[in-house]
Amino acid sequence: MRTRFPFGLTVAAAVAFVALCALGVWQVERMQWKNNLVAMSDAVAGLSASDIKTGFRRGEFARVAMDCPGLATAPYVELQTIHDGEAGVRLISACRPANFSSAVLVDRGFVSETVSARPQVVATTVPTRIEGQLRQPAPPGPMALPPEGNRFFARDHTAMAEALGVRPNVMPMMVYATISSNPEWSALKPSAPPAAFSKNHLGYALTWFGLALALVGFYIVLLRRRLTS
Repeated sequence: MRTRFPFGLTVAAAVAFVALCALGVWQVERMQWKNNLVAMSDAVAGLSASDIKTGFRRGEFARVAMDCPGLATAPYVELQTIHDGEAGVRLISACRPANFSSAVLVDRGFVSETVSARPQVVATTVPTRIEGQLRQPAPPGPMALPPEGNRFFARDHTAMAEALGVRPNVMPMMVYATISSNPEWSALKPSAPPAAFSKNHLGYALTWFGLALALVGFYIVLLRRRLTS
């Protein structure tokens, strides 16, 4: 009796092969995207800090310096996050630089969850000199939790601006402070995140492509057994 060609097995193997190759290609694209981010960051790293207008013209990763009236005692929202393996929050306030038409959100830095104290909130126009890095915040994912009061669980730029009372007149990029708005309070740790957190995409891509090749070999073995049985 002649053995029938295993069309079902072939279709299933083809679908799995395409899926594995697509995952490999996606990882290669992610690697190229992150390499571009790092290159952009390196290109502006050596430039001196500019005023906010020049910084926005330079684009993401530009270093900026600006005077923020009342920033040290400004209202803030808290972003739940992890910093160097430690849980805590980042304090985010609105800044209205002099001679600039729009507000800018400033990530003032990280505070460990072991610290319950917060900077005092007092209305004042005393300027605070800030230096930092411009970054484009990624939109929150579909699984992001909604904010609870002034506590956010995703960097929702629009919602944060609304909570701080500066929407819609707010710039789309955020400034990550690299010097403290409250130098007398050591619990606040200003920092800008790296341009790319993970650069293991080449290894991931090779894994997916390797699985695709292994699937081809497994399919050929099964096919030969099926047709010769």
